[in-house]
Amino acid sequence: MAYLPLGLLHALGAAAGWAVYLLSPRYRARLQQNLRVSGVCRSDAMYRQTLRQSVAAAGKSVLELIPVWYRPHRQVLALLKDCDGCGHIDAAIERGKGIIFLTPHLGCFEITSLYYSACHPITILYRPPKLKWLQALIDSGRRRGQATLAPTDLGGVKALLKALKRGEAIGILPDQVPGQGEGVWAPFFGRPAYTMSLVARLHKSSDAAILLAFGERLSFGRGYRLWIRPFQGDLSGDAKSAAAELNREIENVVRRCPAQYLWSYNRYKTPRGATREA
Repeated sequence: MAYLPLGLLHALGAAAGWAVYLLSPRYRARLQQNLRVSGVCRSDAMYRQTLRQSVAAAGKSVLELIPVWYRPHRQVLALLKDCDGCGHIDAAIERGKGIIFLTPHLGCFEITSLYYSACHPITILYRPPKLKWLQALIDSGRRRGQATLAPTDLGGVKALLKALKRGEAIGILPDQVPGQGEGVWAPFFGRPAYTMSLVARLHKSSDAAILLAFGERLSFGRGYRLWIRPFQGDLSGDAKSAAAELNREIENVVRRCPAQYLWSYNRYKTPRGATREA
């Protein structure tokens, strides 16, 4: 399946996305609510259009993992048709204090680390799957080029910090819900969301450059456009203010391409043991 045309896989993914949307009331309600209350749609017409596109995009994001993870690395890089802001990577490398790549659940976020790992080492934070047999699939898909994986535990955090101290890059999904005690409550599109404090801690410990990145999905399976911008927020405050800054930056990125954000992700859940704020 990795060698099927990307356009065909995206079409199949869109169909799968609609199937899940129509068959799962809980999934459908979460996607609709997260999108509507986010405020990214300025009218009902824009909301309906973005909703349709988001349903299809969620399915595409799953099936496109097959070619992105399992085609030869060089062929995966050929799917990147353009890079908007890659000069920021060169500037961050020259600075020599490491790079923190923040890749939200937007577009094809998996392809960004594969692009960087083709030429430079990067350590990627990931949450180990509950189904153990999936680990081998994840390893073979993400350990490409000079990429290594760090699990979401104390050992993984230490690996991230060591990589930054060496002047290398790390990759983090900044809108992933952390475990209890690993985050604080901060507004995300106007609603309280449990937000990781790890990014601010790593930045304060290393003074690494922070870059926001995602792979914008091009129409008709033409490939992807890599989009990179420097983080503009201030993470020097306390944990709550830093988390709020982080979420504001993610919001700004999502507004650039709202139809490709994973609105079905349960971003506002309360981790086990955490106390939810109003």
